[in-house]
Amino acid sequence: MSSLGLIAGNGRFPFLVLDAARGLGHSLTIVAIKEEADPGLEAAAREAGAALQWVSLGQLGTCIEILRAGGVSQVIMAGQVKHAKIFSGIVPDLTLLSVLMKLKTRTTDALIAAVADLLRQHGVELLDSTAFLKPLLAVSGTMSGRAPSEAEWADLRFGYRIADQIAGLDVGQTIVVKDLAVVAVEAMEGTDEVIARAGRLAGSGTRVIKVAKPNQDMRFDVPVIGPPTIRAMRDVGATTLSVDADKTLMFERGALLDLANHSGIAVVGRAL
Repeated sequence: MSSLGLIAGNGRFPFLVLDAARGLGHSLTIVAIKEEADPGLEAAAREAGAALQWVSLGQLGTCIEILRAGGVSQVIMAGQVKHAKIFSGIVPDLTLLSVLMKLKTRTTDALIAAVADLLRQHGVELLDSTAFLKPLLAVSGTMSGRAPSEAEWADLRFGYRIADQIAGLDVGQTIVVKDLAVVAVEAMEGTDEVIARAGRLAGSGTRVIKVAKPNQDMRFDVPVIGPPTIRAMRDVGATTLSVDADKTLMFERGALLDLANHSGIAVVGRAL
């Protein structure tokens, strides 16, 4: 079969996809984004016999050339690329510039969907980013040692409608609520930073709601949580985390839930 492509951003996501693809016998061509990907990915790729090349964030044309040279017909996007970097000094090549100039908005969905369309024009199909990681998806119901209290459930129920609307507008996927009020809404800063900001604004006792978009494209921007999410919550005294079942990746689930239980944090999966 042709080589599978992996466009690697930051976090553990690329390592997990690499291990899973290797275990299933896939050969891999990895395009690692210099500004985002973990330098350790290079050693992991070498050990797995995967080809890896580094590109800067704005080098979309080079990325496509690498994938095509590797005989790639299918590619997975794995790992975060911070949306804010579009506005903070990247130098787009002519290929990316042509994509940006055609966009009506520069939301995450609009940008990555346009990149996916361009990849398809070059014979490369963007796959579901969870294709090899289905066991890591959140399940419905209480996943932690304790269930939310009635007051916590009231805050979650209050927040779901608002979080869904924010996500549907492609603003962000996380909101923080307390006592039936919205404390903070995620935009480009990322989940951990919005949790910290909510703690500064409202103190302890906040609840964190992270949702998928109403029509979540599982090829990109899939919600992800891990132990750092729980540490960020613990540091500000947040008490409850809700994520969407079957739409949210939970990295290091055992460590995440152990940390949540030790910190007294309830973790639930919302059934959609």
